[in-house]
Amino acid sequence: MNILVLTAMDSEYDHFASMIDGKEIKDKNIILAKCGIGKVNAAVETFDLIQKTNPDIVVSSGVAGGCGDNIEIMDTVCAESICYHDVWCGTPNKPGQIQGMPEQYPAPKRTIDKIKALNLKNVKFGLTVSGDWFVDRSEKMQEIKTNFPNALAVDMESAAIAHVCYKMNVPFISLRIISDLPMKGNNHQQYKDFWKNVADNSFDTAKRIISSI
Repeated sequence: MNILVLTAMDSEYDHFASMIDGKEIKDKNIILAKCGIGKVNAAVETFDLIQKTNPDIVVSSGVAGGCGDNIEIMDTVCAESICYHDVWCGTPNKPGQIQGMPEQYPAPKRTIDKIKALNLKNVKFGLTVSGDWFVDRSEKMQEIKTNFPNALAVDMESAAIAHVCYKMNVPFISLRIISDLPMKGNNHQQYKDFWKNVADNSFDTAKRIISSI
Protein backbone atom coordinates (compact mmCIF):
# COMPACT_ATOMS: atom_id res chain seq x y z
CA MET A 1 0.00 0.00 0.00
CA ASN A 2 1.39 3.39 -1.04
CA ILE A 3 0.67 6.22 1.40
CA LEU A 4 1.61 9.75 0.32
CA VAL A 5 2.22 11.93 3.39
CA LEU A 6 2.30 15.66 2.69
CA THR A 7 3.68 18.31 5.04
CA ALA A 8 3.85 22.04 4.45
CA MET A 9 6.96 23.20 6.31
CA ASP A 10 10.55 22.04 6.86
CA SER A 11 9.94 21.63 10.60
CA GLU A 12 7.02 19.27 9.96
CA TYR A 13 8.88 17.34 7.28
CA ASP A 14 11.96 16.88 9.44
CA HIS A 15 9.98 15.42 12.35
CA PHE A 16 8.31 12.90 10.07
CA ALA A 17 11.45 12.09 8.09
CA SER A 18 13.26 10.55 11.03
CA MET A 19 10.28 8.27 11.69
CA ILE A 20 8.85 7.21 8.35
CA ASP A 21 10.69 8.53 5.28
CA GLY A 22 11.40 5.65 2.90
CA LYS A 23 10.58 3.00 5.51
CA GLU A 24 8.21 0.07 5.37
CA ILE A 25 5.64 0.29 8.15
CA LYS A 26 3.49 -2.81 8.44
CA ASP A 27 3.82 -3.54 4.71
CA LYS A 28 3.07 0.07 3.83
CA ASN A 29 5.30 2.17 1.61
CA ILE A 30 5.41 5.70 3.03
CA ILE A 31 6.17 8.46 0.53
CA LEU A 32 6.97 11.66 2.40
CA ALA A 33 6.96 15.02 0.62
CA LYS A 34 6.79 18.74 1.38
CA CYS A 35 4.17 20.70 -0.54
CA GLY A 36 4.85 24.19 0.75
CA ILE A 37 2.61 26.61 2.63
CA GLY A 38 -0.81 27.69 1.41
CA LYS A 39 -3.57 26.42 -0.85
CA VAL A 40 -1.96 26.91 -4.27
CA ASN A 41 1.35 25.29 -3.30
CA ALA A 42 -0.52 22.40 -1.71
CA ALA A 43 -2.79 21.87 -4.72
CA VAL A 44 0.00 22.00 -7.32
CA GLU A 45 2.25 19.58 -5.43
CA THR A 46 -0.61 17.21 -4.62
CA PHE A 47 -1.61 16.95 -8.27
CA ASP A 48 1.99 16.38 -9.37
CA LEU A 49 2.78 13.82 -6.67
CA ILE A 50 -0.39 11.80 -7.23
CA GLN A 51 0.55 11.48 -10.89
CA LYS A 52 4.11 10.47 -10.02
CA THR A 53 3.50 8.11 -7.08
CA ASN A 54 0.00 6.69 -7.67
CA PRO A 55 -0.85 6.56 -3.93
CA ASP A 56 -3.64 4.46 -2.44
CA ILE A 57 -4.33 7.28 0.01
CA VAL A 58 -3.02 10.79 0.66
CA VAL A 59 -2.42 12.09 4.19
CA SER A 60 -1.98 15.76 5.03
CA SER A 61 -0.17 16.11 8.32
CA GLY A 62 1.57 18.80 10.30
CA VAL A 63 0.43 21.44 12.75
CA ALA A 64 -2.68 23.60 13.03
CA GLY A 65 -4.30 26.12 15.29
CA GLY A 66 -6.99 24.75 17.57
CA CYS A 67 -10.42 26.31 17.90
CA GLY A 68 -12.69 23.68 19.44
CA ASP A 69 -13.97 24.08 22.98
CA ASN A 70 -12.34 20.83 24.08
CA ILE A 71 -9.17 21.11 22.01
CA GLU A 72 -5.78 21.43 23.68
CA ILE A 73 -2.18 21.79 22.51
CA MET A 74 -0.74 18.37 21.51
CA ASP A 75 -4.17 17.02 20.52
CA THR A 76 -4.32 15.47 17.06
CA VAL A 77 -7.37 16.40 15.00
CA CYS A 78 -8.36 13.71 12.54
CA ALA A 79 -10.69 15.43 10.11
CA GLU A 80 -13.92 13.61 9.36
CA SER A 81 -14.68 16.47 6.96
CA ILE A 82 -12.81 19.44 5.53
CA CYS A 83 -13.71 22.74 3.89
CA TYR A 84 -12.29 26.19 3.16
CA HIS A 85 -12.89 28.99 5.67
CA ASP A 86 -12.03 31.79 3.21
CA VAL A 87 -14.33 30.93 0.28
CA TRP A 88 -17.72 32.41 -0.56
CA CYS A 89 -19.26 31.80 -4.00
CA GLY A 90 -22.62 33.37 -3.25
CA THR A 91 -26.10 31.94 -2.75
CA PRO A 92 -27.08 29.07 -2.86
CA ASN A 93 -23.58 27.83 -2.03
CA LYS A 94 -22.61 27.27 1.59
CA PRO A 95 -19.77 29.16 3.27
CA GLY A 96 -16.51 27.43 2.33
CA GLN A 97 -18.00 25.74 -0.74
CA ILE A 98 -16.61 26.15 -4.25
CA GLN A 99 -19.58 26.25 -6.63
CA GLY A 100 -20.07 22.85 -8.22
CA MET A 101 -18.02 21.10 -5.53
CA PRO A 102 -19.12 19.44 -2.28
CA GLU A 103 -20.01 21.62 0.70
CA GLN A 104 -17.36 19.68 2.63
CA TYR A 105 -14.89 16.97 1.64
CA PRO A 106 -15.53 13.85 3.74
CA ALA A 107 -12.76 11.48 4.81
CA PRO A 108 -13.25 7.78 3.97
CA LYS A 109 -15.47 6.32 6.69
CA ARG A 110 -13.62 3.00 6.70
CA THR A 111 -10.33 4.78 7.39
CA ILE A 112 -11.84 6.95 10.12
CA ASP A 113 -13.34 3.85 11.76
CA LYS A 114 -9.91 2.17 11.79
CA ILE A 115 -8.38 5.19 13.49
CA LYS A 116 -11.19 5.44 16.04
CA ALA A 117 -10.67 1.77 16.89
CA LEU A 118 -7.14 2.59 18.10
CA ASN A 119 -8.64 4.56 21.03
CA LEU A 120 -5.63 6.87 21.06
CA LYS A 121 -5.48 9.47 23.78
CA ASN A 122 -5.80 13.09 22.64
CA VAL A 123 -7.09 12.25 19.16
CA LYS A 124 -10.22 14.23 18.27
CA PHE A 125 -12.52 13.79 15.28
CA GLY A 126 -14.45 16.52 13.48
CA LEU A 127 -14.15 19.41 11.04
CA THR A 128 -10.89 20.99 9.86
CA VAL A 129 -11.04 24.26 7.90
CA SER A 130 -8.35 25.78 5.69
CA GLY A 131 -7.48 29.17 4.25
CA ASP A 132 -4.62 31.41 3.19
CA TRP A 133 -4.37 33.10 6.56
CA PHE A 134 -1.97 32.37 9.40
CA VAL A 135 -4.31 32.88 12.34
CA ASP A 136 -2.36 34.75 15.00
CA ARG A 137 -5.16 36.82 16.53
CA SER A 138 -8.04 35.69 18.70
CA GLU A 139 -10.39 37.97 16.73
CA LYS A 140 -9.67 36.15 13.47
CA MET A 141 -10.10 32.73 15.07
CA GLN A 142 -13.39 33.86 16.59
CA GLU A 143 -14.55 35.01 13.14
CA ILE A 144 -13.75 31.57 11.73
CA LYS A 145 -15.45 29.87 14.66
CA THR A 146 -18.57 32.00 14.16
CA ASN A 147 -18.81 30.91 10.51
CA PHE A 148 -17.84 27.30 11.23
CA PRO A 149 -18.93 26.55 14.81
CA ASN A 150 -18.06 22.85 14.52
CA ALA A 151 -14.45 23.46 13.45
CA LEU A 152 -11.74 21.92 15.62
CA ALA A 153 -8.61 22.89 13.68
CA VAL A 154 -7.53 25.61 11.25
CA ASP A 155 -4.70 25.09 8.76
CA MET A 156 -3.61 26.44 5.39
CA GLU A 157 -3.46 23.33 3.16
CA SER A 158 -5.84 20.46 3.98
CA ALA A 159 -8.89 21.70 2.05
CA ALA A 160 -6.85 22.32 -1.09
CA ILE A 161 -5.35 18.83 -0.88
CA ALA A 162 -8.79 17.35 -0.26
CA HIS A 163 -10.12 19.27 -3.27
CA VAL A 164 -7.46 17.82 -5.59
CA CYS A 165 -7.89 14.31 -4.20
CA TYR A 166 -11.65 14.56 -4.76
CA LYS A 167 -11.11 15.58 -8.38
CA MET A 168 -8.59 12.76 -8.89
CA ASN A 169 -10.64 10.15 -7.01
CA VAL A 170 -7.94 9.41 -4.42
CA PRO A 171 -8.87 8.84 -0.74
CA PHE A 172 -7.64 11.55 1.61
CA ILE A 173 -7.36 12.20 5.33
CA SER A 174 -6.01 15.13 7.35
CA LEU A 175 -4.13 14.66 10.63
CA ARG A 176 -3.29 17.96 12.27
CA ILE A 177 -1.44 18.37 15.55
CA ILE A 178 -2.56 21.36 17.58
CA SER A 179 0.41 23.67 18.15
CA ASP A 180 -1.38 26.73 19.51
CA LEU A 181 -4.78 28.06 20.62
CA PRO A 182 -5.20 31.62 19.30
CA MET A 183 -8.29 32.22 21.42
CA LYS A 184 -6.45 31.25 24.61
CA GLY A 185 -3.47 33.32 25.69
CA ASN A 186 -0.29 34.15 23.77
CA ASN A 187 -0.46 31.84 20.75
CA HIS A 188 2.97 32.98 19.48
CA GLN A 189 4.61 31.73 22.67
CA GLN A 190 2.47 28.59 22.59
CA TYR A 191 3.70 27.90 19.05
CA LYS A 192 7.36 28.38 20.03
CA ASP A 193 6.96 26.19 23.11
CA PHE A 194 5.31 23.47 21.04
CA TRP A 195 8.31 23.06 18.75
CA LYS A 196 10.74 23.33 21.65
CA ASN A 197 9.11 20.96 24.11
CA VAL A 198 6.37 18.68 22.80
CA ALA A 199 6.56 18.24 19.03
CA ASP A 200 8.31 14.84 19.09
CA ASN A 201 5.61 13.06 21.09
CA SER A 202 2.85 14.69 19.06
CA PHE A 203 4.25 13.54 15.72
CA ASP A 204 4.62 10.01 17.07
CA THR A 205 0.84 9.90 17.47
CA ALA A 206 0.42 10.80 13.82
CA LYS A 207 2.87 8.04 12.88
CA ARG A 208 0.83 5.48 14.82
CA ILE A 209 -2.31 6.58 13.00
CA ILE A 210 -0.64 6.34 9.59
CA SER A 211 0.60 2.86 10.46
CA SER A 212 -2.96 1.75 11.16
CA ILE A 213 -4.47 2.81 7.85
